[in-house]
Amino acid sequence: MSDEQIPVVRDVGQGTAKLMPDVDRDRAWLLTVDGAPQSYVDLDDPQHLEFEYVRRLAHVLDCVAEPGRALDLLHLGGGALTLPRYAAATRAGSRQTVVEFDGGLVELVAEHLPLAAGSGVTVHTADARAWLEAAPAASADVVVADVFGGSRVPAQLTSVEYARAAARVLRPGGLYAANLADGAPFDFLRAQVANFAEAFAELALIAEPAVLRGRRFGNAVLLASDVPLEVGALARRCAADAFPARVEYGDGLARFRKGAAPVTDADAAPSPAPPEGAFSLG
Repeated sequence: MSDEQIPVVRDVGQGTAKLMPDVDRDRAWLLTVDGAPQSYVDLDDPQHLEFEYVRRLAHVLDCVAEPGRALDLLHLGGGALTLPRYAAATRAGSRQTVVEFDGGLVELVAEHLPLAAGSGVTVHTADARAWLEAAPAASADVVVADVFGGSRVPAQLTSVEYARAAARVLRPGGLYAANLADGAPFDFLRAQVANFAEAFAELALIAEPAVLRGRRFGNAVLLASDVPLEVGALARRCAADAFPARVEYGDGLARFRKGAAPVTDADAAPSPAPPEGAFSLG
């Protein structure tokens, strides 16, 4: 019989982190910081994804290249390393670099949720923007950004200069994917689309219809590439989820973005704070 799993509470750089065991799944854990859910990890089944936005990012990784092909991935923001674990399981041999600002969180995850041997994942404690700007040009097939200071994307990751830095690091045909959050009237999200339109030829946005219609605050995954995005397979996967999402691109995304201007470093601001309880545990 396995040892009983007990919650772990520790102060980290961004607040109070808590690892709570899932009573329904052995060796599965929920990570929260100051009560807000950050990551869910099943150490025995890294392909089990609880959070809908993570499932959408996983769909993106599934569709970015032929199944099983190893990739070079740069993850900005680490949390409990849910997506790197998924990529290691589905694309064996991939080289993955994770950049996480919160050193206390990195230590907590390494201690209690260790990576599998031979995962190909290397974790660095560093600032995401600084790391991106120092990274070699054309060194990544995919850049995934899931960076939140508390519940907001930091200002240094919301500018057109940041978008251009991401484009520089990607190889030709590479893909940028970011987890963002906003609500109507979408001033932040529309500005992000405008930023990345300055640096990339092709864009798409994945979100639940209720979020896109402005009915509630929620996550949206922004995609950007210098080549046309294969949205058909991605749209089918997102539509088949328990909480279906829509892939907006082309004319629909142009209408969504209409009137929004790029934001420079001088004027950049963090993403909006979510309404009370938007991402908290009930």
